[in-house]
Amino acid sequence: MLKFANDRDFDEILKNSKPLVMIDFFATWCGPCTKLHPVLEKLAEASEAYDIIKIDVDECPALADKFNVSAVPTLLIFKDGKSISRSEGYFDFETLKAKLDELI
Repeated sequence: MLKFANDRDFDEILKNSKPLVMIDFFATWCGPCTKLHPVLEKLAEASEAYDIIKIDVDECPALADKFNVSAVPTLLIFKDGKSISRSEGYFDFETLKAKLDELI
């Protein structure tokens, strides 16, 4: 299941997530973000080894600023609470799953 976070609960959700977390900074008006959403849903169902958190940049501008997000979608991967990877744009299921699986 995908998790949604905002400025108020992001730190708590990240702290209580699995050691490997992908964060999707998205916007509802963004075409590639809309296309990526079902891919992330499928990823969230594919493995219990990681969590996927979605953050709407229009509702959470402070978080977008904190992580220097200037384009959507932006995907950040955290391992043990530290950001270890950053990607922008659309990716297919196989590409994202392989990237996460190699980090488990």
